[in-house]
Amino acid sequence: MVTMWWLFVAPLSVSGSLTVDMLPPRVTDVEYAVRGEIVIRAGEIEKELENPNHGYPFDEIIRCNIGNPQAVGQSPVTFHRQVLSLVTLPEMIKGSSFEKDVVERATKFSNATKFGAYAHSKGVELFRHMVCDFIERRDGPNLGKVDAESIFLTDGASAGVKMSLGMLIKDMDDGVLIPIPQYPLYSAAITSLSGTAAGYYLDEAGGWSVPMPAIEAAIRKFRKDRPNGRLKALVMINPGNPTGNLLSRAQMQEMVKLCERESLVLLADEVYQENVWSATKKWESFRKVALEMKSPVEVVSFHSISKGYSGECGLRGGYMQFHNSDSKVIDQVYKMASITLCSNTLGQAMIASIVNPPRAGEPSFPTFEIEKTKVLASLGRKAKFLVDRLNQIEGVSCQPIEGAMYAFPSVILPPGAIKAAEAAGKVPDTFYCLAMLEATGIVVVPGSGFFQKEGTWHYRITILPAEEKLPKVLDRYEAFHKAFIAKYSKTEL
Repeated sequence: MVTMWWLFVAPLSVSGSLTVDMLPPRVTDVEYAVRGEIVIRAGEIEKELENPNHGYPFDEIIRCNIGNPQAVGQSPVTFHRQVLSLVTLPEMIKGSSFEKDVVERATKFSNATKFGAYAHSKGVELFRHMVCDFIERRDGPNLGKVDAESIFLTDGASAGVKMSLGMLIKDMDDGVLIPIPQYPLYSAAITSLSGTAAGYYLDEAGGWSVPMPAIEAAIRKFRKDRPNGRLKALVMINPGNPTGNLLSRAQMQEMVKLCERESLVLLADEVYQENVWSATKKWESFRKVALEMKSPVEVVSFHSISKGYSGECGLRGGYMQFHNSDSKVIDQVYKMASITLCSNTLGQAMIASIVNPPRAGEPSFPTFEIEKTKVLASLGRKAKFLVDRLNQIEGVSCQPIEGAMYAFPSVILPPGAIKAAEAAGKVPDTFYCLAMLEATGIVVVPGSGFFQKEGTWHYRITILPAEEKLPKVLDRYEAFHKAFIAKYSKTEL
């Protein structure tokens, strides 16, 4: 009889297994509030709502925490989805009942690449040229051609942001100037790369404008804190997230000059360029402004299919474009992009298609124009309605939403609420937002997740809920807010 000795071997020790305390600070110190504690609790409540006797004073969760348009009811644009459907099943192209321009584009795309195969690490050449065409049309024909080799197609703008930061940051002595309030992608990515985020405060009373003295103060503080430090880049989010501000041309010119003086790369997050609601300002790209100033400043700009009027967040498509960058640096970026082989090919197709929509005279144009106009008009109305309504609530103050998809209102919390938050081990605005969720089902993100001036409390709320639902959402919120303030304003607290 043969003894099966391997059945009696003791299990291997797990003492060397990966545990949380073994992880480096660049991992454990990362925070990403947009999908943090409140979102986790919202998911738990959503499951509880499946029980008819759930006990909550609402029957649905209203997700106002993230710019995810299709998750809250926005429909995809027909033309681009029809193109996508054909390239994923190319045998359907021949004999398709779709409009002629849809079939032509799908044929062109399918001839350019096999969508189930790896593509060039910068992205399919045809798609990169289509992005170049878009940038040239957008910024004007007199500013020169865009080199397709300066374009990288990415899995959403976030991937491009992280890749560019990875090229800039070596260690904690490398600093990146970011706006405060900031989008958590930047602080999280900088932390994960062991760099230093140098925050400059936007001026809330001035409509979240970008004051040059605030940036200069952030530069001085960084140099004082890190005598051997190297400031590498300035991040500009335009239109702003979470603040909804829109930069004036004069402000943009100041930023370009600052980058020249300080030898900074300008990282231009321009994913909301189609979401402009201001009646007095127009959006321009930093590439355009830099070119018209004849500036040598390096600009890395980012765009995405996730925002605008398309809202294709889940398909993960975007681009980054390098302007005035050393070709040898771009070669190194290409090398790093090659590590992951390529971004997903369907996202590449969608960014190329979305920035080159149907034009007047083409068969799909009438439907496309109706869909685009409907989405943008509704978002514009909701932006104004949300601000007006929030400003009618005592103790809540909200600056105009000039662009993007968010408001960032401030809330005056009574001392009793701050004391109760401390007792619960919570930051006061997190305490407030959790109470809001439990009472209303509305999911927002505490301002502390975006950083904010000490002693102020905010939250970020999207303008994305369906237009017919938004008044009821705000009715529910107002009732909660009044009850919350009344409860924690009692003298015994």
